[in-house]
Amino acid sequence: MTDITQKQKELARLIKKFTGKDGDHSTLIPSLNLIHDSNALVPICRIQKPSLCIVVQGQKVIMLGNETYRYGVCDYLAVSLDVPISGQAIKPSSGSPFLSIRLDLDVGEIFNVMKENNLFSNSTERYPKSLFVGKMSSFLLDAMLRLISLLESPKDIPALAPLTIKEIIYRLLSEKEGEAFRQIATAGSHFAAIADVVERIKINYNEPLRIDDLAKLAQMSPSSLYRHFKQVTAMTPVQYQKQLRLQEGRRLLLTESHSVADIAFCVGYESPSQFSREYTRLFGYSPTTDILRIQSTPNMPKN
Repeated sequence: MTDITQKQKELARLIKKFTGKDGDHSTLIPSLNLIHDSNALVPICRIQKPSLCIVVQGQKVIMLGNETYRYGVCDYLAVSLDVPISGQAIKPSSGSPFLSIRLDLDVGEIFNVMKENNLFSNSTERYPKSLFVGKMSSFLLDAMLRLISLLESPKDIPALAPLTIKEIIYRLLSEKEGEAFRQIATAGSHFAAIADVVERIKINYNEPLRIDDLAKLAQMSPSSLYRHFKQVTAMTPVQYQKQLRLQEGRRLLLTESHSVADIAFCVGYESPSQFSREYTRLFGYSPTTDILRIQSTPNMPKN
């Protein structure tokens, strides 16, 4: 048995120990979540924040815009920018559940690691994707195993978890694919400019989209903004805003006692019927049917 295989088995043991049932489970380490999925009934749609996701058992497919990413054991999925994605584990079962780890990453921490180790990007012309799949190195896997193992000794978490997360960020930045993270923290890069635009759209998601204002923020022409935005996020600004509106609408439907029409207006739609049509296209069910289905299905993730 190889060293990597042994570490994968130990990670699987720890995930099963600290989850016990299907779902996306928070841990004593605030930025660390453990995922256990034996059903994968429907794709899960969410706004994925900057994070590192590692599959310990099984495979998963992720959709970003019209692009598909498939990853499994010995792969990692890294997200450097808030992006709307959908994902689904591939044929998990109770005997062989999909097991994975998600470590949310703070851009400020990424910047500090870059600064301390002089890892800033020298390129302003590359356009790395905000989501990418890479091959797991033994160094990265070892650091992740040490982080998860801290859950068995909670008293050590305050002292050791920040150091281990810092090492994980360093390992990720040192990978060839880490250019997306290096550029997002590098002032003047096109990627950093698109990150600013993404943040503006997120804050004002329920207001009309003003491309000229976004182009001015990015210091680009509208046509350049459109091109760079799609290269980074795999969708246009309008498509990105639509995904934000629909996913926020779904969250509100699950947590608020308002009508579908009220929610549609709240998230920026002028027509409730258009909201319902686009909601059905994205999630596969009408708003009312979707919410009833989620609420009646045990352990189904509510995101």
